[in-house]
Amino acid sequence: MPKLKTSKSATKRLKFTTTGKLLRRHTTSQHLARKKSKRTKKNSGKVENVSPTDKRKIARLVPYCRQG
Repeated sequence: MPKLKTSKSATKRLKFTTTGKLLRRHTTSQHLARKKSKRTKKNSGKVENVSPTDKRKIARLVPYCRQG
């Protein structure tokens, strides 16, 4: 069986915590920021957990990272 390739873009955008949770950033944080409200820009910089349904999809993209 050949090795699985890791998606490099997924590894840069996601972070696994020590407890096995997956963290992601909100969208719309950088591009065309002058049009957006202050509240939108503030909330877009926050980090959020990935939903359990998406965790299965991401497991294929990042096969060798630690997953809980």
